[in-house]
Amino acid sequence: MRHPRDMGAAEVTQFLTILANERRVSVSTHNQALSALLFLYREVLGIQLPWLDEVQRPNRPRRIPSVLSKVEVTALLGQLDGEVGLLARLLYGTGMRLMEGLRLRIKDVDFDRQVLMVRQAKGGTASQLDALATL
Repeated sequence: MRHPRDMGAAEVTQFLTILANERRVSVSTHNQALSALLFLYREVLGIQLPWLDEVQRPNRPRRIPSVLSKVEVTALLGQLDGEVGLLARLLYGTGMRLMEGLRLRIKDVDFDRQVLMVRQAKGGTASQLDALATL
């Protein structure tokens, strides 16, 4: 146990490396630890450490969304029947959230205009969805 003032680049870099490699902390946790060290040395201890500015922050891994093809969606929706199948088709065709679809009532469906009225949508607003693709 040593005071941070007595530690140098090697110890701080080693600590950040241990966080990343051995403890496998998330990118945000690693960035938070680095920011805390920068604050400690600059603001609390009043020590300017130019090498600490050059420490590489880890990058978040790119997440590639998995999207189903038209054939896969058709096969999936074809396996569902009854109320569950109807709800799945409505959610997929309109982009509604699950609770928006579950709260639909028959009076929310306008067959003449081919519109669905979504009440209690996210954000507390009501909106109309063009239901042409689903009805």
